[in-house]
Amino acid sequence: MRPDDTLPEIRAIFTRLTGSEAFGSFVDGRILAGSGDALDLVDPATGRIVVTLADGGADVVDAAAEAGRAGQRVWAALTHAARGRVLWAAAMAIRARLDDLARLESLTAGKPLADTRAEALKVAEMFEYYAGWADKLHGAVIPVPSGHLNYTRYEPYGVVVQITPWNAPLFTAGWQLAPALATGNAVLLKPSELTPLSSVALGAIITAAGVPAGAVNVLVGAGHTVGAAAIAHPACAKVVFVGSPATGARIAAQAAMRVVPTVLELGGKSANIVFGDADLERAVLGAQAAIFSGAGQSCVAGSRLLVQRRVHDRVVERLADAAGRIAIGDPLDPATRIGPIISGAQHRRIGDLVAAGLADGAVAVAGGGRPAGLDDARLAGGFFYAPTVLAGVSNAMAVARDEIFGPVVAVIPFDDEDEAVAIANDSRFGLAGAVWTQDAARAHRVAAAVNAGTFWINGYKTIGVMSPFGGFGESGYGRSSGYEGLLEYVRVKSVWVETAAAPVAGFGYAPQADGTIT
Repeated sequence: MRPDDTLPEIRAIFTRLTGSEAFGSFVDGRILAGSGDALDLVDPATGRIVVTLADGGADVVDAAAEAGRAGQRVWAALTHAARGRVLWAAAMAIRARLDDLARLESLTAGKPLADTRAEALKVAEMFEYYAGWADKLHGAVIPVPSGHLNYTRYEPYGVVVQITPWNAPLFTAGWQLAPALATGNAVLLKPSELTPLSSVALGAIITAAGVPAGAVNVLVGAGHTVGAAAIAHPACAKVVFVGSPATGARIAAQAAMRVVPTVLELGGKSANIVFGDADLERAVLGAQAAIFSGAGQSCVAGSRLLVQRRVHDRVVERLADAAGRIAIGDPLDPATRIGPIISGAQHRRIGDLVAAGLADGAVAVAGGGRPAGLDDARLAGGFFYAPTVLAGVSNAMAVARDEIFGPVVAVIPFDDEDEAVAIANDSRFGLAGAVWTQDAARAHRVAAAVNAGTFWINGYKTIGVMSPFGGFGESGYGRSSGYEGLLEYVRVKSVWVETAAAPVAGFGYAPQADGTIT
C-alpha cells in the first residue's frame, strides 16, 4: 500500500540503514550535510517532492577526497585475505537488509519491488564474488632472456571516482564498488542527484560491516558541481562513468586533461533479432523482457526488434497484444510489472521521440502515451508511459537510431541473415544484442558478426557477476563485473631483480682488481 506521504517512511528506512535521521552525503563514515543549492527528490509514481536536501558542494568533495586518501592507506595495508573477509561481511550485511534497500529504491526510483529486490540481491552477489577474488589476484614471473628475476604486481590506483545513473542506482553502485574495494582502492561514488539515497545507504552498510571509514564516500549533488569537482580533484586517480554518451564524452575529456584514465559504460540501441524458424512464443516473451522491463530504462534494452519478414506480422500482433496486458502502476504493489519513468523531463522526451517517429511514418500498434486504467488518484501526477510498439519502422528513422530510454520498441523487418546483421550493425552503439533461431550454426554466426559487447542466443537480459559487461563504439569502453572488471581497478608494475653473481656492466666506469678505473 502506498502511503499518502512517503517522506516519513523514506526517513525511517534511511535512518535504519545509515543511523542518521538527516539526509546528506556519506563521508568518512558519517552523514555530512551539503552547502550547495537545494535538490528536490521526486517520487516518480506521484510526481510529488518527497525529500529536499542540499547539493554537497566543493567542501564536501574536498572532505571526501581527503578521507578517501586516508581510508585507502588503511584499507590497502590489510592483507588481501583480510579484505576478502570484510567484503564477505559486507555481502551478508546487504542480504540482511534486502527488504529495506528494495523498498527505499522503489520509493525513490519508482522501480517495482520485484525488480529492486532482485537488484539488491545482485549487489550482495557481487560482494561475495569479489570477496573470493581479493586474495587470488596476483602477478606473474616472466622468463626474460637474461639473468634477472622479473615479476609483475597488481597495485590499486588509490582513490577512484565512480559516477552512476538513476535507472538502477543501487545495482550500479554495488557493481562498481565491489571490484574497486577488492583491489585495495578507495571510492568517491557520485550517484545521480535524482536517486542518491540508496547509494548513501549502501556506503553506510559497507562501512559498518568493516570497510575502514573513508574508503567508501558517497557524494550527493549534481554532475556539474559535485561530479566535476571530484574528477578535477588531485586525489582522483581514475574515473568510472555509467550514463549517456554525451556526458561520458565530456567526462573523458575532463579526465584526459589530467591524464586520468576512464572506463565508460554508455548507451545502447540494441538489436533483438527474430528469425522465422524461432520459437515465436518464447521470442515474443523475450522481446517483452528486453524492452518493457524496467519501463525500458535500461542501457541494454532491446529497443530495435528485427523480425524476419515472413513472421513479422505475427510477431507484431502478438507483441502488441501482450503490451496491452502487462500490469503497470504503483511500484509498491506486488502485482506491478512496470513502474513509472524517472522524471517529468524524461517522460516528455519519450513522448517527443515517439511523436517524431509517428511523423516519420511509424505506426503505434500499442501504447504511445499515458496508459489507461490507472485509477488510483495518488498516481495521477506520476510519470507513467504505456508499453509502446512502433511498426513500419526503417533503420534510418530517429526512433531506430536514438536511445529513447523508455518502454518503446521499434520493429524493423528483414529478409535474410546478411540483411539482419547489416541492420544490427548500422548503429553508432554496440552494447548488446540477441538472436532467436533454432539453427545453431546461424545463432553462432550472428553472435560473432554483430558488434556488441554482450550477446544472447534465444534469451535476453541474462546477466551474471562472473561475466564481463561493456560496450563497443559509442557504448563505451572498459568492462564491469567478472575478472575483467577486476583488472579495471589495478595498475600493473613490472619489477626487475638482478640475480647474477657478477653482472655484466653494459655502461659506465668500474674499478678493477688492481685499483685502476676503466
